Amino acid sequence: MATLPNPLPKLAADPSGGSLGLRLPAGTLLDTTDEGPWHEPLLWCAGERAVPGGWTALEPARRAGLLPVVLETGDGHGGPDRWELMPGEVSYPGDHDAEEVLAEHWEEHAAQGEAWPGPADAALVDQDPDTVAAGTVDALLGDGGPLKDPRLALVPARRSADIPTAIGWTGPANHEGDTARLSAVLRSWEDRFGIRVTALGFDHLLVSVAAPPTTPAAAEAVAAEHLAFCPATIRQSSHPTLRAYAEHQVLNRRTWQFWWD
Repeated sequence: MATLPNPLPKLAADPSGGSLGLRLPAGTLLDTTDEGPWHEPLLWCAGERAVPGGWTALEPARRAGLLPVVLETGDGHGGPDRWELMPGEVSYPGDHDAEEVLAEHWEEHAAQGEAWPGPADAALVDQDPDTVAAGTVDALLGDGGPLKDPRLALVPARRSADIPTAIGWTGPANHEGDTARLSAVLRSWEDRFGIRVTALGFDHLLVSVAAPPTTPAAAEAVAAEHLAFCPATIRQSSHPTLRAYAEHQVLNRRTWQFWWD
């Protein structure tokens, strides 16, 4: 995958990140992959449970080429050192067309004979996506939040949509073998809806949404994309039709969550 220069090796000799203009808490550089150590760190992960405000405290890392994400490490699969990361097996998100990826998966997973409806129209992104992401993360990390043992992490990536690909995340492997193709879709959602990748687990992903659909028709168009992107999210939910899923999980929703078998 084509990437910017990786600033993480500097943290080996400077764990606090002072040379990068950062003030990091104690943490660990991780280079563990399914095939042994990677040639450079894939990510930095904080040593303590994430708390509200932690994401905002990491915002200066963007200037150093590092993007924040929350990693769920307590769901029974452990942390990213046990996630079977495969950075050598992914391509570059910019080499893929998001609509082609979605149309291909739609043909495989939609009802037989149901034509691909095409991509949903872009929404007006009138709020700062990074500000929305910070608020979403604070809500996730508050008392009673859904994430188990969440840890803040930093990943060298060009844009938030590329985070899963940058670390060689294999959560969607049973649906899509090249995570870069899904990052291409996430890039498209960044552009159309102001999403940010906010949390990753072993096989699930959560994004914040700065400009969610505000009408039932627009929400159903986005729901069709969700079905192609991650069929289990709809098929195995309590709202297994596009219309019901759109109404309950997409319309005016500031977070979209996906999980793969």
